[in-house]
Amino acid sequence: MISGPPDTPYDGGKYNLEIVIPDDYPFDPPKVKFLTKIWHPNISSVTGAICLDILKTQWAASMTVRSVLMSIQALLASPEPDDPLDAIVAGQYKQSYETYKKTAIHWNNIYAGSK
Repeated sequence: MISGPPDTPYDGGKYNLEIVIPDDYPFDPPKVKFLTKIWHPNISSVTGAICLDILKTQWAASMTVRSVLMSIQALLASPEPDDPLDAIVAGQYKQSYETYKKTAIHWNNIYAGSK
């Protein structure tokens, strides 16, 4: 579980993740996805899959699960709408940030237990 970063739409939320360590770890990255629904341009609002370079091509054997979790938390604080996994959320982020923010806060309140 990770906490939503302060001063973001995810502030106060508690997000459950599924982490699967492959047989070839640390040479292959862990498989990580959100189990808690989240409205974020780099995370699928349907499957919870995460678009994060260190979980794919930028993985290095020196990285740890802790560094992955810290990177995911940083991604929550600084979305990358130009490299989206969820095009609908990314479009909303770029075209109507206030609507994106309200939706993300609403999802945070409903699914991640923030009030």
